[in-house]
Amino acid sequence: MVLLRFCAIALLFASIPALAAPKVAVSIKPLQGLAARVTAGVTAPALLVTGTASPHSYSLKPSDMRALEGADVVFWMGPAFEVFLVQPLASIRARAIPLMAVPGVMPLRGRTGGLWDSSVQQKDAAVDPHVWLDIANAQAIARAMATALSAADPADAARYGANLRALAADLDALDGELQALLAPVRDRPFIVFHDATQYFERRYGLAGVGAVTLGPERPPGARRIDALRVRIARNDIVCLFTEPQFEPKLIATLSGEGRIKTAVLDPEGAALTPGPALYFELMRGLGRSFSECLATK
Repeated sequence: MVLLRFCAIALLFASIPALAAPKVAVSIKPLQGLAARVTAGVTAPALLVTGTASPHSYSLKPSDMRALEGADVVFWMGPAFEVFLVQPLASIRARAIPLMAVPGVMPLRGRTGGLWDSSVQQKDAAVDPHVWLDIANAQAIARAMATALSAADPADAARYGANLRALAADLDALDGELQALLAPVRDRPFIVFHDATQYFERRYGLAGVGAVTLGPERPPGARRIDALRVRIARNDIVCLFTEPQFEPKLIATLSGEGRIKTAVLDPEGAALTPGPALYFELMRGLGRSFSECLATK
């Protein structure tokens, strides 16, 4: 009788499907890298903006819409950055978390004046959405991810918590590594292609003095090009940085065909493979590019 009762209970539980892990969609690679660490061992977050595509001009593919429609949780920066997601997110059931607005993230406004965006006043400058480039913000983003996932999937809350603690320790170690790497080049002035790295620069005390273009889709005018040439001609610019998504011929012109050094910065991980190592590869890649290009004139 006892054996029969045990078998009946076993059959009952066998007939109940296991609770599925939540389906997670993430807008851009840096966030996917952090999400992959938080969800390790539970689920794999789907990435929307793949390859070297720029989120500034991205259009959703049918496969992206399927990922969004099947998702339980969507992580994105917010409407100031991924404009292409505003309308689709309004039409799906998933809980969408705008990570620029979560507790602990400290946004900065775009830089103005001089060789930055002198066309606007600081109080009117748009918020810079590249917040993940400050490790303190990345820590806050990871905490928000773990909190949202634990609410959606209480059964795996302990796993999310353990993953978060391991990630936090690794981020602290990465921060110390980058502080040591970049300390020798903190006073070396440089120009970036567009103003996407100020969080990283401020974190490590780097000396950016301006940007080639005021936005990735806004080609610089003749007056701006002249101002850049004048500053470069003073011979106090150590390096001119471009990005993998943007390869303007203007960079070669401004660099004087090699008279000043150039290097590539990849603040959005365009050239990197998605996964749990991506965020660390992105930050170390930025650190190496700055360190090597600024090391000598």
